[in-house]
Amino acid sequence: MVVAFKVTGGERGGWAVLHVSGELDLVTSPVLRQRVHDEVAEGRHDLVLDLSEVYFCDSSGVGVLIASRRLIRSCRGRLRLILPARGAAEGSHVNRVLGALGVRRLFDVYGDLAEAVDEEAADEKGTEPLSA
Repeated sequence: MVVAFKVTGGERGGWAVLHVSGELDLVTSPVLRQRVHDEVAEGRHDLVLDLSEVYFCDSSGVGVLIASRRLIRSCRGRLRLILPARGAAEGSHVNRVLGALGVRRLFDVYGDLAEAVDEEAADEKGTEPLSA
């Protein structure tokens, strides 16, 4: 079975949103890296990566997420990830991979888009990321 990789963009509540679906691996991760760079180059420094439809993520995908965090922080922007925490639900693979590697704590993680772009909920959550 071939899973198509796709990155689509949008905006919500002042946040640039990239919806990612498919497998985030050595072949596809450069596409996401370029899309993040394009968003930053266009002046959008508050970015949500919706990874809820990513079914597989390898080390190159994790590397893109960490590099994206570094790039956004260098612009004094904010990066938020959407990673559903439900057991075997869509997107849980990325959540498990980041947790297993001990890097999940580096990211502001939300369960859905509405929560990720809600500034009041984010303030209550205390979204100041840990230094890396």
